[in-house]
Amino acid sequence: MKAIVTDLDRTLLRMDGQISPYTLETLGKCREKGIMIMAATARPEPSIRQLLDQVRFDAVTTLNGARILLPGRVLEHAIPAESGETVLGRLLAVPGLTLSVETGEGIFANVPIPAWHAVVYDGFPELPAEPLYKILISGGEGTGEGLYEQVQGLLTEDTYCTLAGGDLVQVMSRNATKWRGIVEMLRAFGIAEEDAVYFGDDYDDLEPVEKCGLGVAVANAVEAVKERADAVAGSCDEDGAARFIASRLL
Repeated sequence: MKAIVTDLDRTLLRMDGQISPYTLETLGKCREKGIMIMAATARPEPSIRQLLDQVRFDAVTTLNGARILLPGRVLEHAIPAESGETVLGRLLAVPGLTLSVETGEGIFANVPIPAWHAVVYDGFPELPAEPLYKILISGGEGTGEGLYEQVQGLLTEDTYCTLAGGDLVQVMSRNATKWRGIVEMLRAFGIAEEDAVYFGDDYDDLEPVEKCGLGVAVANAVEAVKERADAVAGSCDEDGAARFIASRLL
């Protein structure tokens, strides 16, 4: 394998959001062997700056493909402003939803979300800033899957949604997917998809798990990812991804 591509939360990182010394050491050994290290995450860049300093990824897909960090350039696939305002307007008609948007100027939400350092904004559906990378939805009645199905019915033709962590629905441009970001990253280094291994745990990892040369689920992954993976590693708290790399690639 010429490249390791990995999701971050609950995959490369432990449940507490930290990266272990063992994982850092293992990635360092990969780099010494000339293996490229890349990440594909739903997170925005500001929330992973410390990790970027620790790992020194060769390329990073953030915001589920809405923003791709390549050597010397950045690719963006934002939600068109008109589509974003249309979706937000439809979501506002659903009682009890917590709505937030990830933009080029930070995160804005209709209620306080201290963990995300979100700015409270009461002007939806008008956008607080552009570009609009993602719309995040939680709360309401019923289960996360029920909310996901509800949001699907409120989307425009140029947007799609995924369910993350069991209870958070993310809306992105149809041009912004983890897989598209991964293809762009690999292409930047002249690496074929079959020469890459991917590690993931959640629904937005399904496509890369299926399409990379080797798709690996961690033990704590949702069943759909484990069913479609070529292999299942230990859990994120057991450094499963790093131990798989050490046993199979080093």
